[in-house]
Amino acid sequence: MPREQESRETAEAVARRSYGRLVAILAARTRDVVGAEDALSEAFAKALVDWPGSGVPRSPEAWLLTVARNRMIDNDRRRRGAERAVDHLMLAAEELAASVAARTPIPDDRLGLMFACAHPAIDPNVRAPLMLQTILGLDAATIASAFLVSPAAMGQRLARAKAKIRVAGIPFRVPDSGDLAGRLDAVLAAIYAAFAEGWSDPAGTEAKRRDLADEGIWLGRLVVSLLPREPEALGLLALMLHSEARRGARRNARGDYVPLAEQDPALWDAALIDEAEALLLRASRMAMIGRYQLEAAIQSAHAVRRRSGCADWRAIEGLYDALGAITGSPVVAVNRAVALAETAGAAAGLAALDEAARDARLDDYQPYWAARAGLLARAGDGAAADGAYERAIGLETDPAVRRFLQERRAALWRA
Repeated sequence: MPREQESRETAEAVARRSYGRLVAILAARTRDVVGAEDALSEAFAKALVDWPGSGVPRSPEAWLLTVARNRMIDNDRRRRGAERAVDHLMLAAEELAASVAARTPIPDDRLGLMFACAHPAIDPNVRAPLMLQTILGLDAATIASAFLVSPAAMGQRLARAKAKIRVAGIPFRVPDSGDLAGRLDAVLAAIYAAFAEGWSDPAGTEAKRRDLADEGIWLGRLVVSLLPREPEALGLLALMLHSEARRGARRNARGDYVPLAEQDPALWDAALIDEAEALLLRASRMAMIGRYQLEAAIQSAHAVRRRSGCADWRAIEGLYDALGAITGSPVVAVNRAVALAETAGAAAGLAALDEAARDARLDDYQPYWAARAGLLARAGDGAAADGAYERAIGLETDPAVRRFLQERRAALWRA
């Protein structure tokens, strides 16, 4: 393999595998995430110039860290003046040199960086994008496209968040055990938000959003590897894997929407489902139930259909009861009503939807109206079902789902 190609491929592999680890180490003392990212970018650029001639170093990560750390020291000196001390950076450089000389593993501070990105001082709306950029190295334009905002707006949000980390001195560390649960929730929520953005492109036609689901799973795997005894981390990864396993069944060959109850289980990814089930089993042995474990268990009860031919609706109903008690979410209430209709009939499901509708937020929630339309149709009230379908169609933005609802509405009058 030519040295230039080997150098490029090695640099790409290191960026994928270790970008967040390198940024976390570089910024750990200074809290200067921007400076760390800039210095690391310069180090990668230098690698692509130097490595083809000198050969790929035995430890590419250590080489990149050394170059980036020196860049940060030089940049700091220029900013502060040659006479000003840069003790914190010099000390860090000495520690790195000692580590390289002793051939000890480079520390992994990514989890601490993730907790910094999800710190209470950071705007919740930017936590997921910030994590995607600092841990995975995604550029602002890619993140902006995935989250449906302009690149300029996303760039400003990310810049403000990084400035907040530096100015407020937000630490790059895992919280103490007493504070871990609350802060871990923020990390997991940010990861799930990233995954959900990718999951919202079911046809996989928008590459940037599809890749975002993969990145969310990658972050979930990272947290599980670093916190293997946290049941909610296991639960979140199981939930994402269960969802991702069904990606290929969400559209038929014509690109039409296929609801979960009508999907062909043979099209589900059995390997992902089996991995999710193993994660759930691990979490269940820790005797600490949380939101993500319950949501993953609901998906597991749906996945039973691949063997039995029928989802375990009684289990699903009970799990939604438990999830509703934890979250108080009207969305959970809608899903519970659908499950109840399967175990107790359409009338019972409609009564539960009426109860849920006391929450005004459901008035503009498409799945509520779609569920209501379906249950009204099952109950034989075509006129009311027609009105509910009309409302659901008006609220839906996905063309494939809108066509599905329109077909269901038209079918009311063909029966």
